[in-house]
This record gives sequence, structure tokens and C-alpha cells, in this order.
Amino acid sequence: MSYNNYPLEQIAAEVGDKIKNGGNIYQKFTCAHCGSRQTMDVPNVLYTSGKCEECGKITDVKKTGCNYMLVLSRHE
Repeated sequence: MSYNNYPLEQIAAEVGDKIKNGGNIYQKFTCAHCGSRQTMDVPNVLYTSGKCEECGKITDVKKTGCNYMLVLSRHE
């Protein structure tokens, strides 16, 4: 499966307003070693590297790029 990863700087520019407006973002990246898709477990933080839960190796997210998952709450 192919995943969309974008430059970390681009993602950082996109998520600021989403967080300010009450959203929570979770950074996602693709392991450069085994290809497993990973999601960081701390919301609203962007990391420059990440450890794969599958193979245990470190990916340089600043080099390979990343994406994010946006979580919004509905208030009625």
C-alpha cells in the first residue's frame, strides 16, 4: 500500500490553525525500513523522527516526510 507523505515543514504550516480551532492532530509516518504505517500517540506534537512499533528502527521524518490524522469533536 502506498501512503502520502509530505515535507514536515508543509505539515507544520497546515496543522497550526486546525489545532487553534479545537482539532487534535496525530502525526503519521511510514517506516523507512519495513514500510509499516505508524501513528504517534501524543496529539498536537510534530516529531522529526519516529520509532517503528513493528521493526523497532528509527525513521528520519524530516527526511522522509509525514502526514497527520485530524480528530474533531462535535459539540451540540
